[in-house]
Amino acid sequence: MAFLTNVPDATFQTRVRTDAGGDNPFDWKELTSDDVFKGKKVVVFSLPGAFTPTCSTSHLPRYEALYEEFKAQGVDAVVCLSVNDAFVMYQWGVAQKVENVFLLPDGNGEFTRKMGMLVEKSNLGFGMRSWRYAMVVDDSEIKQMFVEDGFEDNHGADPFEVSDADTVLNWLKG
Repeated sequence: MAFLTNVPDATFQTRVRTDAGGDNPFDWKELTSDDVFKGKKVVVFSLPGAFTPTCSTSHLPRYEALYEEFKAQGVDAVVCLSVNDAFVMYQWGVAQKVENVFLLPDGNGEFTRKMGMLVEKSNLGFGMRSWRYAMVVDDSEIKQMFVEDGFEDNHGADPFEVSDADTVLNWLKG
């Protein structure tokens, strides 16, 4: 499988808290790939979906737990990307008590598709989702990819061996 050398251009629809208060104190905010990656060292891990078992019990929590260790390796941001909308990603962050990892919604799957990581998961009723992977990005250049084996539509399993926080952190440590 050939990988890109730079992250693709994409636009992400996010929600940001405002001072408005009330029931919905959020506004839409578009972020581009440049906003997320340009001039920064970023660890990204992408997963099939918020609130799903492996993503919620292992993948996200371990990156959150090791956040300070990533920062100690010169990482500016740890980003969790999923083909979910901004509302789902926000509620998942609340449920997971996330304080450090930035949850980036790729609601239309644009970034994931351009990365070549969009797969069909209709066998699980998910539709199009991200294959599980992680990467280290430095100033928009992909330095290392950690892609789970078995990349294919409607894969019967959910491999989780190489995109975990410990593997990526160990790579950063050399």
